[in-house]
Amino acid sequence: MAPAPAALPEPAAPRPARRRAVANAAAAAVSGSFRPWTPAEVEAAFARFAAADPAPKGELDYVDPYTLLVAVVLSAQATDIGVNRATRTLFAAAPTPQAMVALGEEGVAQHIRTLGLYRGKARNVVELSRRLIAEHGGTVPADRAALEALPGVGRKTANVVLNIAFQLPTIAVDTHLFRVANRTGLAPGRTPLEVELGLEREIPDRFKLHAHHWLILHGRYVCKALKPDCPRCLISDLCRWPQKSPA
Repeated sequence: MAPAPAALPEPAAPRPARRRAVANAAAAAVSGSFRPWTPAEVEAAFARFAAADPAPKGELDYVDPYTLLVAVVLSAQATDIGVNRATRTLFAAAPTPQAMVALGEEGVAQHIRTLGLYRGKARNVVELSRRLIAEHGGTVPADRAALEALPGVGRKTANVVLNIAFQLPTIAVDTHLFRVANRTGLAPGRTPLEVELGLEREIPDRFKLHAHHWLILHGRYVCKALKPDCPRCLISDLCRWPQKSPA
């Protein structure tokens, strides 16, 4: 019998992630000294986001709450593009909790081995699927505490699922949103939870459903870690960051 192939090593954290962490820490270190935004400025900023993109969408591929949950769990320390590439075959093989449990950890790992920390993620995906079957009848609960009790699911993941799958006005603070909130001075905070709670206080209710999508996409494509594209920023005149990029 031929020997089993050697397991692939866990990929190291990508260099862009490290650069984002440095930029985010720099923004968080000084944002508390910025002049706070006024309610009128906050209203103006989100009115601009809404006018430019009335129905923003996340960039992970999914077909239902279960596949969304799995995709978000897999997205930790990975790009949405990389996750979508992995889940294309994973969801074809296992689109339900029952099928995922039957596939097993090794089977899941073979589909997601291009992602960082893939073995731990495979273990979490199989176990959360088993727990969904045992505790929730195979369905994804629309409850934060129940979601956070699942393996691999933290507050950010729960907020994404509650927002996208169940249309609740939660705010999921990822690395891009954390940077935007601190760099602009909109919601200064040293931790994701501080930023989340600050945004919940500041953002008018009518904008909260889409707020985290607008801010995440803004951070991903405009307010980038190393080279923010300030000349095409919708809220540059409101932003408190003193080192804006020139045109």
